[in-house]
Amino acid sequence: MSHAPTLRPFSPTDFDRLYEIDQACYPSGIAYSKRTLRWFLHQPASMCYVAAEGDEIIGFIIAEWDASHGHIITLDVTENHRRSGVGSALLREVESSLALRGVRRIQLETATDNEPAIAFWEKHGYRTRGIVKNYYLDRIDALWMQKVMA
Repeated sequence: MSHAPTLRPFSPTDFDRLYEIDQACYPSGIAYSKRTLRWFLHQPASMCYVAAEGDEIIGFIIAEWDASHGHIITLDVTENHRRSGVGSALLREVESSLALRGVRRIQLETATDNEPAIAFWEKHGYRTRGIVKNYYLDRIDALWMQKVMA
């Protein structure tokens, strides 16, 4: 990518594109239904940022927080923009927003067999703290990862 994407807060008009990206990023049953995605986006303690090139949304991140704890719900980047800094930019944005709200620990779950995701999270300071059995589809285990903010 020749230039950094534009990052901005989610707007309700972005919903269909975010749903489309999530469906493309995850297998059936793991990708969120429209209802679940909408629910996460409308929680009072949730935040969502989108990355765009021009008018095209190429990625997004959703996180939530409760007091000093944050939780990354999902980080989705279109396939042709992966490994170009989009995910890292979105993660930095959400980590900064969470830190401003007093969050000191951020956690997330990722499939134990998703090596690219595990490498991404580890590169950004997340460490495995446990395994959540049958997290996805009642049969795929997830790593429970956490980062303690500086």
